[in-house]
Amino acid sequence: MVVLHYTAMPSTGAALARLCDPATEVSCHYLVSESGTVLHLVAEEDRAWHAGAGAWGEVSDVNSRSIGIELANPGGAPFPAPQMTALEALLAGVVARWGIVPERVIGHSDVAPGRKSDPGPKFDWRRLACQGLSVWPGARDAAGASFAALARRAGYVWTAGDVTAEAAVLAAFRQRFRPAARGPLAIEDMERLADLAARWPVALDRNSASP
Repeated sequence: MVVLHYTAMPSTGAALARLCDPATEVSCHYLVSESGTVLHLVAEEDRAWHAGAGAWGEVSDVNSRSIGIELANPGGAPFPAPQMTALEALLAGVVARWGIVPERVIGHSDVAPGRKSDPGPKFDWRRLACQGLSVWPGARDAAGASFAALARRAGYVWTAGDVTAEAAVLAAFRQRFRPAARGPLAIEDMERLADLAARWPVALDRNSASP
């Protein structure tokens, strides 16, 4: 997998200092500056400490099964064009080297709903999907399906019956795919989740090994 983050820090320099400080116990494979400079901090085959507690599909130790990419961004700000262009080039190489399918290029908020919000509502997931570097859902009939069943098939993980966690999953899903959506669960949410869920078995079959 590839997990995308924002640094939530005022500058690339500040983020780099934190990522290189052993006392913080935080690291990532790549840091992409606002101007598009790509800093390679950890070898792709090595474990980096970027995801923390969380899960995606069958993966419960995300740090051991993913490549982490941090985007220099204070949190909630637009991502500059040079940064996005550099990210696209970086991602293209990473997914080609490791055979990572688009369904498994995800955000930190996907693996830790309610705990993490990065890369945030300003990140352009549709742009990545147009280049085959991530996914963007269409609309598929969701008649007879439950939100929990579809969300789990799409990759989201939480304890059954935990209403608060289920609400966090809906918020994480909407932040990525319907950032303007508000209010209770809607048919538009279900239709898009149904489309994502239909792709998930292919993602599992093609990514049984790390990352």
